[in-house]
Amino acid sequence: MIAMAGRRVASGTAADDGSPRPAAPAPEVRPARPAAPARAESPRRADRAAPPDLAASASVAPDELITGEAVALDVRPASFMLRAAGTLIDWLAYGLLFLGIVLGIVTLAGGLDSALQTALVTASLVFALVIVPMVVEVSTRGRSLGRWALGLRIVRDDGGAIRLRHAFIRSLTGVVEIFMTFGGIAALVSLLNARAKRLGDLLAGTYSQHERVPNVIEPVFGIPESLSGWASVADVARLPDRLSRRIAAFLRQAPQLTPASRGALASELANEAAPFVSPLPSGDPELFLAGVAAMRRDRDFQRLMGERERMLRLHPTLSGLPHGFPDR
Repeated sequence: MIAMAGRRVASGTAADDGSPRPAAPAPEVRPARPAAPARAESPRRADRAAPPDLAASASVAPDELITGEAVALDVRPASFMLRAAGTLIDWLAYGLLFLGIVLGIVTLAGGLDSALQTALVTASLVFALVIVPMVVEVSTRGRSLGRWALGLRIVRDDGGAIRLRHAFIRSLTGVVEIFMTFGGIAALVSLLNARAKRLGDLLAGTYSQHERVPNVIEPVFGIPESLSGWASVADVARLPDRLSRRIAAFLRQAPQLTPASRGALASELANEAAPFVSPLPSGDPELFLAGVAAMRRDRDFQRLMGERERMLRLHPTLSGLPHGFPDR
């Protein structure tokens, strides 16, 4: 304690006398480090930070239908001639309905006032040309008599079923562009549109879709005659299913290919199928593929028929009740 007090007194006297104090050392000034150059962001990080616009990068036609999973659906808009034929059938049907209602009003209400008859005729006109088409389209989900005959359906631009407001807009504009102008406005607008939309479709956001797809029967080829002897002893059981499907797809599309690409693909597939076929025939690669596909198809057919026969034999046992169990 005494030593510490002495040190404090000594330091105080040294500070109070008039002797000059030594100057404090100047703080060291360090030169500023040069700024590090900006690091170029790697392409991988840039892709993570700013994902590309899928809609802009995808090569999709402007008239294709894109689902929520970014899948382009192959839908076929109805042509102008199909729409015109369907509209003509509908125009005749609704016109006959209107004439029938008018004849009924004249026959049953012939003694009424002329003003009341005019009001009834006007109401029947609205009923036959606006209300009935609207109800028919909503209840049949876009169908009508003419569209049913030609395999057409009215859908939204996104492919969904139309609602009441779509049908109302179409029916209301149809009175002007179809019935009052005998289809002139509808034909002019449809010819200028890629999807053959009329004015009511443009206002409602709908279009006519062709749903009747032709039933194309693909030809079935057998084993080539030059390979009939080889087919009796050949074994194609080890051929993978994926390769078999590729061979079948090539044989379906072969007539549409150029001779050079057709021969190159046939040779490539024949080389891939050779390790799974025994023995190997000599001849054209495409004939070899045709024989392999025919044998594989016949083999799968026989296997499926055998499985069906076994299931038919087991059906009484599998579906029957246990012995002595009451049939309730």
